[in-house]
Amino acid sequence: MTGTPLRVGLVGYGLAGSVFHAPLIAATQGLTLDTVVTSNPERQAQARAEYPDVRVAASADELWARADELDLIVVASPNKTHVPLATAALETGLPVVVDKPVAGTAAQARALAELAEKRGLLLSVFQNRRWDNDFLTLRRLIADGELGEVYRFESRFERWRPQLKGGWRESGDPAEIGGLLYDLGSHVVDQALVLFGPVTSVYAEADARREGARTDDDTFIALTHESGVRSHLYVSATTAQLGPRFRVLGSKAGYVKHGLDPQEAALRDGSRPGASGAEWGAEPEELWGRLGAGESPVTGGGSPVPTLPGDYPAYYAAVARALHADGPNPVTAQEAAAALDVLEAARRSAAEKVTVTL
Repeated sequence: MTGTPLRVGLVGYGLAGSVFHAPLIAATQGLTLDTVVTSNPERQAQARAEYPDVRVAASADELWARADELDLIVVASPNKTHVPLATAALETGLPVVVDKPVAGTAAQARALAELAEKRGLLLSVFQNRRWDNDFLTLRRLIADGELGEVYRFESRFERWRPQLKGGWRESGDPAEIGGLLYDLGSHVVDQALVLFGPVTSVYAEADARREGARTDDDTFIALTHESGVRSHLYVSATTAQLGPRFRVLGSKAGYVKHGLDPQEAALRDGSRPGASGAEWGAEPEELWGRLGAGESPVTGGGSPVPTLPGDYPAYYAAVARALHADGPNPVTAQEAAAALDVLEAARRSAAEKVTVTL
């Protein structure tokens, strides 16, 4: 991609903004991190230290005042601000990337999508875990027919965090859109929909297990897809013994993969795509999943499957191409709305102890 880089205004410099968005934007050919918006003095100093040429603003209003100097807005602020900030950006005439969840409800997501379409602007949702190493590997196995007809998909995003950390994500205030269902659940539901398509029914269990917890920290979601596949999805902060990240069972074989994609840990540690000789997103052979039938991988069953490298940078590369009308939107708001349909149904299922038909 040639020409003048597209100028990006990043709203929010907490975990999402500083660990994920800023490094990936800076590493993408055709994009430049122009402005970071944060009112926190420590985060302002952090942004200037990490990106010496960046401009810093205390509020998003400063971006709207000079919209002609920007080409893209990225919303990486707390969940409750996603809709108003994305709406303001679109009404100002700027394309938008919004971190997941794009909104608190599917109706809000669809309203944003309609606004973007009316304005002729890109609205994309940051679902980075479509580019996890294990997910990319699983998609290839399914496409190549290695599993046969898939019957069951088990996906776990589990952590052992027995103590609360505090902050809005653990708030019991519904306006914050906190809890694991809308946090990690946004990832596992999106992945299930990408792999196996629309859902006909949803059953869920959601618990607040840790002392003082005011929102769900241990949640299970069971999906029945139109295709007949059943997805069992687990998100938890209270798992003392972690299960496999994926266990996928088909008519020919099954695939079992443990461990999380290494990209988040690398970004947290300060590593950057393309900054070293090591291949970005690669993992050692001992972490590869296994493909086979008739025996547990724990006892050596199956054959190791080389894990494809994870590729978070591919998301922003696709955004840059889409803004140049050289490729599709990598994650549309309509896709995010479909995932929110499922999350809303899961919340109702857990609260009312019913199975919800979509």
